[in-house]
Amino acid sequence: MNNESNRVKSLTAAAVCLALCMVLPFLTGQIPQVGAALSPMHIPVLLAGFIAGPFYAAAVGLIAPGLRFMLFGMPPLMPTGVAMTFELAVYGLVSGLMYRALPKNNISIYVSLITAMIAGRIVWGIVRAFISGVTGLPFTVEMFIAGALLNAIPGIIVHIALIPIIVIALKKAGYLR
Repeated sequence: MNNESNRVKSLTAAAVCLALCMVLPFLTGQIPQVGAALSPMHIPVLLAGFIAGPFYAAAVGLIAPGLRFMLFGMPPLMPTGVAMTFELAVYGLVSGLMYRALPKNNISIYVSLITAMIAGRIVWGIVRAFISGVTGLPFTVEMFIAGALLNAIPGIIVHIALIPIIVIALKKAGYLR
């Protein structure tokens, strides 16, 4: 494929992932107790890193929370949406950069995914701490651990189980190199 075809393919994949960011929270929201904890907007952004590349995926992560707030009123912008914007942008950027840099084997998918998830959660914590300092909203170490790890366990499990399967299937289908 030529360079222009690659850009069109990446842009189209990013647009599909952005659309999924709008729709998936409606589906997971129907699951009592764990719907939000599945972090449905994170899935398409992480996938975009593998499919569309780091920069398109970072753009999807930057746009998705604000667009979803404008369309549907969720997630609330402060502090959730702002912190989530940076978190998702880092997810897309890091998953794409890592996947590009590592050998194209199945272990690299997991390494890229887990690295992106760790980096995104660290950035989420930094942004939440900054917002706390500026607004006076409380944000403690306990709140970071709860938000980035304990309450996120269902989403972490789903992401680690689902995303590699999708990426591997796309590779086998010849969609990914």
